[in-house]
Amino acid sequence: MTSHTRIYLVRHGQVVGFDQPRYNGQTDVALTDYGIFQYQQLKERLISKQISACYTSDLTRCVTGAAIISDALGLKPVQRSELRELNIGIWEGMAWDEIKSIYPEGWQARLEDLVNYRVPKGESLNDVEARVMPVINEVVEKHSGKEVLIVAHGGVNRIVLLNAINAPLAGMFNIEQSYGCLNIIDYYTDGRATVKLLNG
Repeated sequence: MTSHTRIYLVRHGQVVGFDQPRYNGQTDVALTDYGIFQYQQLKERLISKQISACYTSDLTRCVTGAAIISDALGLKPVQRSELRELNIGIWEGMAWDEIKSIYPEGWQARLEDLVNYRVPKGESLNDVEARVMPVINEVVEKHSGKEVLIVAHGGVNRIVLLNAINAPLAGMFNIEQSYGCLNIIDYYTDGRATVKLLNG
């Protein structure tokens, strides 16, 4: 049997302002009470797993949850700024309706080229992939044959999942990532990866 490294990839819990579609990006928004509860549920789901390490985005909405889950596993989370959400530049913290109203041309330009378009002072999806995937590859190599928890963001998780199935970044929003969801990816020593669970 081919040995593999298993990644439990979590999206952070529900955040304040969840009820209005917006780009929080790297803004450090707070979790709701329900967001904390989602992490408690994940803890119960993961406590029986043989998880040997935890990595997390350094934004509060991830750090808080990584601590909740890791405490139960006897682990100390490692914060990695590379796992932060897409930097959405001058649109940070803005609701979608607000962006469409104030920056209609930029909104349309991003729709037309999701992969390469950069909001002013922000990143493109290519930029995010270039900072996120080296960390994922490093974790998989460092913890070969083990099980690892990673707590990150909707955009970051989609990029990792698309990479695992060799799908283009343009398919970003063909994958759902609900608040507090769990994904499972197995990485094999021959370079293959298999998504075992999506948006669980």
